[in-house]
Amino acid sequence: MSDLAQTVDRIFTAHATDKVRLAGEDDGAWPDALWGACIDAGLHLALVDTGDAALGLTPQEAFDIVRRAGAHAVPIPLPESMLANWLLARAGLPPQSDPLGFLDETRVPWGRRIAAMVSVSREADAVRLFHNVSLAREGRNIAGEPRDDMRLAWAEDDRAVNSKLFQIGALKVPIGADALPAALAAVRTAQIAGAIEAATRLTVPYAQVRIQFGKPIGKFQAVQHAIAQLAEQSAMAGAAADMAADAFARGLDVPAIAAAKCVASEAAGIAAGLAHQMHGAIGFSRAHALHHLTRRLWSWRDEGGNEAHWAGWLGRHLAAKGAEQLWPEITTL
Repeated sequence: MSDLAQTVDRIFTAHATDKVRLAGEDDGAWPDALWGACIDAGLHLALVDTGDAALGLTPQEAFDIVRRAGAHAVPIPLPESMLANWLLARAGLPPQSDPLGFLDETRVPWGRRIAAMVSVSREADAVRLFHNVSLAREGRNIAGEPRDDMRLAWAEDDRAVNSKLFQIGALKVPIGADALPAALAAVRTAQIAGAIEAATRLTVPYAQVRIQFGKPIGKFQAVQHAIAQLAEQSAMAGAAADMAADAFARGLDVPAIAAAKCVASEAAGIAAGLAHQMHGAIGFSRAHALHHLTRRLWSWRDEGGNEAHWAGWLGRHLAAKGAEQLWPEITTL
C-alpha cells in the first residue's frame, strides 16, 4: 500500500466513523474534523493537474482517493469538491478549500453546507464560480446524506460581472457538453467500487462465524455461491472504476465512462442485495456498519446517471457512428 493510500485510510478511519455518519443523518451535523483533515492533507486538490495548487498526482491516484472514500462511506462532498477544483484550475481560477457543488446538478450533495457552486458554460469553453448561492429546498438521498436544491442569490441590479458574486475563467481546451455529467459519473463509479469492496470485506468473514443449523452459513453450498457472486460483482465494479479513471486521464473519454457507470450501477444493486442476504436482519440495524455502505450503493447507482441513462447514451452514440463503426467503437471502450 502506498504512503498516500495509508494517509487517506488513516484520515477516513479516524474521522469518518459510524457516530459521525449517524450524527449527520439525525441532526444534520457537519463533520468539521473530517473536512478539516481532508483539507489539511490536500485531498480536495488531488485532481488538480495544472498551476501552483497541483499535487502531482495521476488521475488514477486521485480516483483511488475517491474509491477509498466510498469504502469508508465518507459523509462529505469530497469527490465533488475534487472535480470542481480540477475545473477551476483548468480555467485559471483559484482553488477553494470550502465545500463546492455544481450548479448543473438538480440535487446538490451537501448543498446546505457548500460555499460556492461551479458551472460550465453551455458552449463548454468557460467555467463560472458563483459565490452567492443559497438553499432553496432541503432533501436527502437513501443514505440520509443531504441532497439539496440550490439557487443563485442576487438582486437584479447585481447581475453585472462582479468578482464578489461570481468569477469567470476560460477553458483553454473545451471539455465538451457531456464531459461534466461523465466526470460526475466517473467519481460515482469509483465510490461504488470502494463501497462494494468494503461490503465484501464485511460479508465474507461474517459468513464464517454466523451459525445456522449447527454450522457456519459459509459451509452451505448456496451461501458459498452467493459469496462468489458478491466477489464477482466487486471485481466487476473495481474494473469499471479502473476504466473510469483511465478514461478521465485520457481527457474524459465519455463512452468509456458511460460503459463503466453502467457496469458499476448494476453491480451496486446486486452486491447490496447479496451482502444483506448473508447478514440477515443485523445488516439493517443502526449498530452495524453494513447499511452505511449499502444505502450509499442504492443512492450512488442512480446519482451521476443510472445504468439505464448511460446505456441509452451509449446506444445513441453507437447508432450515430453507423454500422461499420459498431465493432471498433465497442472494442475500444
